[in-house]
Amino acid sequence: MLSFSSYKTTGAKWITIFDSPFYPDSLDEAKILYEKVLERFVELVDEAESSINLLEVITLEPDPLRIQLLRVFRRYVSPDTAVEMTKKKSQIPSIIEDFGDRFRNLDEVKRNLKSRPVPDEALMAILLEQSKRGQKGYDLTEAFFLWYDKQFGKDYLIKGPVRAGKDVMLNQVLDNWEAKTPADILISRLDKTPLLIGFARYDSDRGGSQEDDRTGGNRDKVTDILRYANIYKVPLKIFFLNDSPGLLLGSMWNDYASLESYGDGRVMVCTLKMLDHRFTRNWLES
Repeated sequence: MLSFSSYKTTGAKWITIFDSPFYPDSLDEAKILYEKVLERFVELVDEAESSINLLEVITLEPDPLRIQLLRVFRRYVSPDTAVEMTKKKSQIPSIIEDFGDRFRNLDEVKRNLKSRPVPDEALMAILLEQSKRGQKGYDLTEAFFLWYDKQFGKDYLIKGPVRAGKDVMLNQVLDNWEAKTPADILISRLDKTPLLIGFARYDSDRGGSQEDDRTGGNRDKVTDILRYANIYKVPLKIFFLNDSPGLLLGSMWNDYASLESYGDGRVMVCTLKMLDHRFTRNWLES
């Protein structure tokens, strides 16, 4: 079987590119999704007594409108507070206490709103792009699960989020694994003997220090999983499903090839187009 490194010279032919919307075509979708959200935000700003009160009244709005309003609130009022921080209603008092003094004054928010065109296509485009983050990763895992089900569905068990969903927590599926380590894929024999831990990533433009952090973290995962497998005599392998133009940037391809070599036959790095050639029953059971 050819190694991941051997595909590098023709790497562009082996990566999968999931379509991205063209600009300004994407503005049609952005307007459908966010025009009413921005209109409601303006209404709430007019009704609010202060920026702190604005956050409080946004919290009373129904989901999913509340979450979208929080995205706009962050842009206009509080870039310091990520939407994930404000999603939990019970945390709002603490957020106000910790960050409220940095909220932009409501009068300034009103002036800025009035200075923008209606509808504000620039902001809607930003919100749409933000909402699309992670979608290609979901497309990647879904494509893998569909392929796997066709090839191995009756012979092995598989766990993991097909698209969005809870990760496989290794401390919950592996005996004596203590760390709360998330994974994307767990493949086991029908008797539930774990065979493979998988991690899926779609990085369109990763490079620089982020690239180093990602590959360094992956090496740590390989070290920990193989150590566990050796101690507890579990026939585990590690699988990295990585697919995107980002593989062609910087040292990414070489770094993943090095990771595969480090695993000494128990680690595989694959794109979707390589699955039929490399992800075989013989390798899984070897």
